[in-house]
Amino acid sequence: MKNIEIAVVGAGLAGQVAAIALARSGRDVALIAPKADRVDKRTTALMDQSIRFLDRLGLWSAIEPSAAMLSTMQILDGTDRLLRAPTVAFRSSEIGLPAFGWNMPNDVLLKTLSEAVSRESNITVIEASAETIELGKHEAAITLDNGETVVASFVIGADGRKSKVREAAGIDVRSWSYPQTAMVLNFSHTRPHNNVSTEFHTPTGPFTQVPLVGNRSSLVWVVTPAQAAELSSLPLEELSKRVEERMQSMLGTVSVEDSVQTWPLSSMTAHRFGKDRVALVGEAGHGFPPIGAQGLNLSLRDIIVLTELLGTLTGGPLPADAGSKFDRRRRVDVVSRTLSVDLLNRSLLSAFLPMQVARAAGLHVLSSVAPLRGIVMREGIEPGRGLKALPSLLVGSLKRSWRG
Repeated sequence: MKNIEIAVVGAGLAGQVAAIALARSGRDVALIAPKADRVDKRTTALMDQSIRFLDRLGLWSAIEPSAAMLSTMQILDGTDRLLRAPTVAFRSSEIGLPAFGWNMPNDVLLKTLSEAVSRESNITVIEASAETIELGKHEAAITLDNGETVVASFVIGADGRKSKVREAAGIDVRSWSYPQTAMVLNFSHTRPHNNVSTEFHTPTGPFTQVPLVGNRSSLVWVVTPAQAAELSSLPLEELSKRVEERMQSMLGTVSVEDSVQTWPLSSMTAHRFGKDRVALVGEAGHGFPPIGAQGLNLSLRDIIVLTELLGTLTGGPLPADAGSKFDRRRRVDVVSRTLSVDLLNRSLLSAFLPMQVARAAGLHVLSSVAPLRGIVMREGIEPGRGLKALPSLLVGSLKRSWRG
């Protein structure tokens, strides 16, 4: 029987970051997950707040050479509807940043995190699966499939949408699916992307190109399940032509790489994100379609809050109600992001004219009102950042109007 302070169940991206952050804060951590020999060809876009957090953990310097800056994000209406939205470009220079964030291969992230975990003296890696989890008033007992038992003062569920930690805590979920499939791939192109990410809004969902290092980009193409089956079965040469056509040849000649994956779109959110001596991070607590670069960024904000609640700054034992405090602190952020992603996606699918009018009008306002665009950009990279800047933006606008 092993006795530790914090057990992190699940060793994906969120689980490993949680283990590293809490170990660096002085806690004794066990990272519990079976050994995974997987190759993840997907990429992840991390916003400025997430990058600063990784930098504080000493991880960013190893990742940065493989990451591409996202300095401009533009939205184009790729529908053939009568009422079309204007093109909107968001530039990080407008809010004083060199980039909104960076896009990087998942395999680089996983390799960097794995190496950091192996070097961390406060982390015990247990390559086993959690079979049963019994949550008591003062501790949790985790029985593993190798026959061992781990006793922890606090448990973090980072074990995905079918989380055993969540189930043991008696926390239900709300889940729903969409009539869409995301096709995820990487491609090279003959023209430079100039650190610009382009999102076409199409009748089947977003078609989003995100820069990678060099003349390469990643792509999330949301289509119907039938279209996804047809497109993913094409020879790479033909699929490359389809991607280039959909992008209107903005990046020149396209060559799709042999790493095409498809994912049915669905969302999930737990009724609670923590309870007593349990907290849920990542997809154990919330699952998103790959829209708007929300997934891992939201998970890292989970971990930032957990580190504040569970770190050793107070020098005391782990609070018995930390999970409940975590739930209260994370609720507004998770719920608001869930609703915004869901609304954006449904607005693209809707044939309801007022919904189309509202989307087009909203983008028109963003394209023409710079102060509002600044608030939206700041809020997109860090919750509350846009609202904090609101007073100074209003003062600036009043000064400009007086001068006029």
